[in-house]
Amino acid sequence: MPNALVHEKSPYLLQHAGNPVDWLPWGEAAFAKARAEQKPIFLSIGYSTCHWCHVMAHESFEDEGIAALLNAHFVSIKVDREERPDVDKVYMSYVQAMTGHGGWPLSAWLTPELKPFHGGTYFPPADRHGRSGFPSVLRAIAKAWADDRERLVAESARIIDSLTEYHESRRAETGAAPDLHDSGGEAFEKCYQYFYENFDATNGGFGGAPKFPRASTLNFLLRAARIQGLESDAGREAVQMVAVTLQRMAGGGIHDHAGGGFHRYSVDEAWFVPHFEKMLYDQAQIAVNALDAHLATGDERFAWIARDILGYVLRDLTAPGGAFYSAEDADSLLAHGGPEHAEGAFYVWTRAEIEAVLDVKDAALVCDHFGVTDAGNVPAQLDPHHEFTGKNILMQRRGLAATAQAHGLAPETAAERLGAALDVLREVRGKRPRPHLDDKVITAWNGLMISALARGAMSTAGCLADMRDIYRGAAVRAAEFIERELFDAKRGVLYRNFRDGRGANEGFAEDYALFIAGLLDLYEATFDARWLRRAEGLQQVMDSLFWDEAHGGYFNSRADDTSIVLRLKEDYDGAEPSSNSVAAANLLRLSGLFHDEVLRERALRTIEALRPQWAKAPHALPELLCAIERSLEAPRQVVLAGDPQAGDFLALAAVLRTKAGAHRAVLASPGGDDAGLWLARRAPWLAGMKPAPDGGALAYVCEGYTCRAPVATAAALHDIMA
Repeated sequence: MPNALVHEKSPYLLQHAGNPVDWLPWGEAAFAKARAEQKPIFLSIGYSTCHWCHVMAHESFEDEGIAALLNAHFVSIKVDREERPDVDKVYMSYVQAMTGHGGWPLSAWLTPELKPFHGGTYFPPADRHGRSGFPSVLRAIAKAWADDRERLVAESARIIDSLTEYHESRRAETGAAPDLHDSGGEAFEKCYQYFYENFDATNGGFGGAPKFPRASTLNFLLRAARIQGLESDAGREAVQMVAVTLQRMAGGGIHDHAGGGFHRYSVDEAWFVPHFEKMLYDQAQIAVNALDAHLATGDERFAWIARDILGYVLRDLTAPGGAFYSAEDADSLLAHGGPEHAEGAFYVWTRAEIEAVLDVKDAALVCDHFGVTDAGNVPAQLDPHHEFTGKNILMQRRGLAATAQAHGLAPETAAERLGAALDVLREVRGKRPRPHLDDKVITAWNGLMISALARGAMSTAGCLADMRDIYRGAAVRAAEFIERELFDAKRGVLYRNFRDGRGANEGFAEDYALFIAGLLDLYEATFDARWLRRAEGLQQVMDSLFWDEAHGGYFNSRADDTSIVLRLKEDYDGAEPSSNSVAAANLLRLSGLFHDEVLRERALRTIEALRPQWAKAPHALPELLCAIERSLEAPRQVVLAGDPQAGDFLALAAVLRTKAGAHRAVLASPGGDDAGLWLARRAPWLAGMKPAPDGGALAYVCEGYTCRAPVATAAALHDIMA
């Protein structure tokens, strides 16, 4: 008999609908059951492409004996962290405070009032190596609840009070703050020094294993390079850290050489053995890193990385309606049949498999370049579960020039043959059982991908020339999908996710912040004022729902959600940038566009709200430091007047897209449609910025409230913007 999760839309919850556990979804029905039966809640949080979530599900939640323990003593609730990031952050905060670490699956035990009193992450199915197994933990908690309930309830109240006090102390106002220019500059220098000292010059990235592609770090370093000057010692060093990291990632096993895109992280320091899941948010952010690296260096290899990622997303993660799916799993069925799943099974190769589908010379070229051997190329210490015995993970073992020389080929010829061979491997691999696709559409993550595609459409890279219109069109279709399916026009609010229809959860702060950022980038890629109009409207809604009037900054969740026992503000730029970091940048961008000091003041209050964190540990908030730097630089506004489809207009726009990290608010003179009329009212000074008398495009460059004489040529605009 399926449990109550069978009625849900989340792929993760549906994965557990056949468990013998009497799972309930997060909601009042589950809470009421716990109160009525006076049972503690067992809360399990994960997501559908999480490898260790699958492991615990198979070991414990599919086990009849363990299910009987859960059903007898607990009300069991399943949460998809991607549907309810607010719930996840509350209980992850608790588990991290209690254990010093976190991760998924997240396991927490709560009182019927939703206050936690015990927690952890993955629990094994039996006692091992001095660690209690899941059944032992369940029995111990059930006994404690029966024998000493008052103590557990009191402990849960104390924990929530302590966490509340801790988070309130971090945002408490402490009088006049130090000058932002001085303190922000000091934090910027400390953050740079932290990454400089932790940089792995051999492998790229920062620190040791495991290694994650934290995009905000690379974004910060490229911003630091621009501030210092790309030709300064510090600027060159910052760009080098980014370049080496992206090159090593692109050559490593974390990169899917046959299919494009990047896996979640590598378990080793050399980006070799990945955790194979592929997340939409990683694809979007790494693509932007690569595009920015191309701007900073002029090296087309970085634009090729972006093209590789965006090609994968458009091919494999795009929904029929134009939005983007969330992720692909790490695990898949073994290629040769049977019910067994294995991590990475879809992606790894035996040498014999490669030799069977390529001619002798191309097989030798591929195997040599990617380190493929008869015995498999994954060392035992990186394969503790023996999943890769005899298998190979494709990883570039030397540069293309060296491989070409070894095979007596010109580098261009070797590149063409390797590319063609990888196309064959992708086609052959496509016949294997494919990893599970999490086909939820998440507003926040689509915002990130809209930004990436819009940035790709604006790129001046030669290798993207034939893709710019494709990227622009894909970004527009995704934004239109969100507008159509995940925006309630009557109430003006966003919803979090879509799968077989709109989900029940309204958007969280991150959905607003990241979608607004995507719309601002989309406006610059299209000069269609409807996206700018929607961005400002959603910013007003975000302010009304999540703004902390007392202390500044944005809460993750709405004030009227009574199921959230601890209302938090995101103050860490992790796998995704924090909603506060992105919101601060959005507010500054909107302020620069519209000369709006109210928006600027809100951005500054957001920055000040997180001062205790960025002043003490600036490396935790590199994206926010970029917003601080933006706030300290006088905004420059560029207005382009003319036909956005005309060649002279496009030539002027291209100049603005050649400056790495340059702060400039770009507007086009409004058209005659509804959005254009809105823009004319919102920015009435645009009325005086007209095209040339013959209709030719002109660029007006303004700093503060003073504008230069308009220029008509790309060369003249380039000189002004230099």
